[in-house]
Amino acid sequence: MTVGVLIITHDNIGPSLLNIANDILGSCPLQLKVLHVTRASHLEFLQAQAQVLINSLDTGHGVLILTDMYGSTPSNIACNAADKKHAQVVSGLNLPMLIRVLNYSRLSLNELTEKAISGGREGVHICLTTIEKHNDTR
Repeated sequence: MTVGVLIITHDNIGPSLLNIANDILGSCPLQLKVLHVTRASHLEFLQAQAQVLINSLDTGHGVLILTDMYGSTPSNIACNAADKKHAQVVSGLNLPMLIRVLNYSRLSLNELTEKAISGGREGVHICLTTIEKHNDTR
């Protein structure tokens, strides 16, 4: 009894992130499906497919939809699909966000949505170079 997760992204971003997450974690603890959008995709088909995937993922606890870029076709498909179902959409998908979601698989839809947002935000850092680190110690 967990929240389902639907990833809607451009091309192979979603499957690639999911493969990496599975390598890191060893498995996927949630019901999760991926819908990838290409230039050749037909919008009506994708919209219908998103509805089918959401229906298959929703066991009564809702569906968290993760998209790669706000305002893009995947994001628009997700927002349209979420309007018709018990679902939340979070854009800006990155690997820390996905790992966070997979690590908190027992949370409610609202709690998992917050974890996705915090994981995405907290996964963004300015990385100091070796020279910058050396200069900071002086």
